[in-house]
Amino acid sequence: MARVSSSGRRSIEEVEKDSDSSVSIRQGVAEGGVEKRLDDTAKDSSGDNESPGQQGADVETVEEADEALGDNVSTQEKPTSGLPGVLSRIVSRASTADPGPPPDGGLHAWMIAACAHLVIMNTWGFINSFGVFQTYYAGALARPPSDISWIGSVQIFLLFFIGTLTGRATDAGYFRPILLVGSAFQVVGIFTSAQATAYWQLFLSQGVCMGLGNGCLFCPTMAVLSTYFEKRRMFAMGVAACGSVTGGLAFPSMARELLPSIGFAWTVRAIGFIQLAGLVVVNCFLRTRIPPRRTGALVDWVAFRELEYTFYAVGTFLCFTGLYFPVYYVASFARDIIGMSYASSLNLLLVLNGAGAVGRLGPNHMADRVGPMTVFVPVALSCAVILLSWAAVTSPGGLYAWSVFYGIASGGIQSLFPACLSSLTTDLKKVGVRMGMIFTITGFATLMGPPIAGAIITSMGGGYRGAQGFAGGLMLVGTGFAAAARTVKMRRIGRGWGAKI
Repeated sequence: MARVSSSGRRSIEEVEKDSDSSVSIRQGVAEGGVEKRLDDTAKDSSGDNESPGQQGADVETVEEADEALGDNVSTQEKPTSGLPGVLSRIVSRASTADPGPPPDGGLHAWMIAACAHLVIMNTWGFINSFGVFQTYYAGALARPPSDISWIGSVQIFLLFFIGTLTGRATDAGYFRPILLVGSAFQVVGIFTSAQATAYWQLFLSQGVCMGLGNGCLFCPTMAVLSTYFEKRRMFAMGVAACGSVTGGLAFPSMARELLPSIGFAWTVRAIGFIQLAGLVVVNCFLRTRIPPRRTGALVDWVAFRELEYTFYAVGTFLCFTGLYFPVYYVASFARDIIGMSYASSLNLLLVLNGAGAVGRLGPNHMADRVGPMTVFVPVALSCAVILLSWAAVTSPGGLYAWSVFYGIASGGIQSLFPACLSSLTTDLKKVGVRMGMIFTITGFATLMGPPIAGAIITSMGGGYRGAQGFAGGLMLVGTGFAAAARTVKMRRIGRGWGAKI
């Protein structure tokens, strides 16, 4: 019979295992002050001497103790692993204790947002500047546009694809090593691309190496940032997403000014030194808030049982297939179709990236009030309409105006995309793995989109209408799936069309 005494002690005492006949476990419970002793030998010798009322009180107290201990100690089975096994279970639960609600502001939280801004400047800011390299490589390497697009597409693909691994590892408590590895890959990639003289060298350094670094940096950083904010989460993510505007303005401007004077190699090195400085700051100050979750599968398959999550995954796949086509090809379109000069065509890229600041801050500010999915759907719809209207642009002035509108709309999609994922995940400890899953799916879209568009341009003898229709049509269908995801979520929570989702 189990004898239970309330001693008020708040400690976990040793596990004593007798090789002949007895096993005893003494557990102190912090809140209840209950001490439990299970003695197999005493069970045989004293079980008949206690009254039924005494036994009932003992059983009730044992059940309370088990509940307080979180079922860490079983009263039905003998422990097989001794003290280390018992303590490992207790320590595991302690390491995943709820840290409380997000601070939702304050110096430390906004410092995390600033670090995320630098990370996105180095990742998406550089990716959004690829139009400069698309133009330069096509002339210097004498390769078709679709070949050059593979360099940038692989870089985005790897950013998204390895998100499943890095997102899960972030949940498990390995954020710091991932951050260091990603920083190393990015720095090595940018400086080795400065030495490249052939297509395959650029593909490996700028495409593969920097892509791996981007994947280790972006997804974990966004997952960590989302845990510091609740009511102002969308705005904080918008501030971070503006890093792509910072990089999208700085890096093309540097390339435009430095390429004619100091050449390709030192231009890329100058960009690399800026990235290195930003990564040093990030590695010094960026920290996680949620304790590690060391259990669970690499992929949270249960998420796909939620219809809204599946619809959103399909919708973003279609949207992102066409999203980066203008970023890569607007400068080429300006020269080939409109007849603009090389310098003027690069200015279009600056205008497009600069307008993205409005698209990243404005919609995210609205999302804090009405919900990210509520804002994402009309933003994606406007982006589809703007893409389809690109075929009607025939003048430099019209192309500048079009670049402004597309920069706003595409910036909204890029910034709201991870914010919507956070709203679809109720358990913050799973936000990393769920975000990584959709990032992986979206990675295939960004891998295929620009090269397919480039192949369409080549097949049409240099005409852009087919590629413009391809990108705009996919964006339109993807918007429909995103709208369906919001509708399913709305019905699941039993709210009307005005619900904050």
